[in-house]
Amino acid sequence: MFCQRGKICYKISLAKEYLLRDISDAIKKIKGEKFADKIIGEKLPYTVKGHFSIIERKLNGVDIRLQKNKTVNLKIAAKTINGLVIRPGETFSFWKRVGKPTAKKGYLEGLTISGSELGKGIGGGLCQLANLIHWLVLNSPLEVTEIHHHSDALFPDERRRVPFGTGTSVFYKNVDYRFKNNSDRNIQLLIWIKDGVLYGELKAERPFPYRYRITEEDHKFICENGIFYRCSKIYRETISKSSGETIKKELLLNNHSKVMYDYSLIPENEIESV
Repeated sequence: MFCQRGKICYKISLAKEYLLRDISDAIKKIKGEKFADKIIGEKLPYTVKGHFSIIERKLNGVDIRLQKNKTVNLKIAAKTINGLVIRPGETFSFWKRVGKPTAKKGYLEGLTISGSELGKGIGGGLCQLANLIHWLVLNSPLEVTEIHHHSDALFPDERRRVPFGTGTSVFYKNVDYRFKNNSDRNIQLLIWIKDGVLYGELKAERPFPYRYRITEEDHKFICENGIFYRCSKIYRETISKSSGETIKKELLLNNHSKVMYDYSLIPENEIESV
């Protein structure tokens, strides 16, 4: 590929992708799409969903310095989103809020994932913030309009609190995470860090009539031609708050992810013969 022929070719390819993204957004703006840009200090009254995740995790083969730097990067990015109000009809864009992560802004070198390979780069680790926001959105009626799932299983579970496969990749600025507020009320994102933990809340000016449950079913590891894959199905249930009845159950994701870590770390009781 042209982008793999050297650093200059790679930069040219990135510039092309940036231009295509800018043209696409300009066309959307002409058609009436508006991106959320209003931050307020006052919290909206109703909590739709809250979540938290540990920032520094011990990952095999990953320099702990990159994990510590991630805390710095997340603190900088969180300030650009905390308190953001997404009004009815508006779209949230991760990169339009965070902007380009640069050393000048204070971002440090953190862990990056590109083409299923681990690396390091300025601003690395921001996927954790996008993952948290996506989990909040999954537990709401908001519409995800752009998502890029990690295609491979890069690490064994380490204090995982959400079903495998429910994360998202972000890479400035052509690999974005976006959702649209297709409801009839303002919603708000609150993001903060305390004692090494990343916290998030999705707030609303009025409560929604439904709650949501994300489940993982038929989880297993299978070996195909000597290669292990992590497989499962991710569902979302829409549940009436008034009656407790499940209104809808939808398949969100059918995981078939190549295991990229040491096979000896796969739990034997989760391996299924094929």
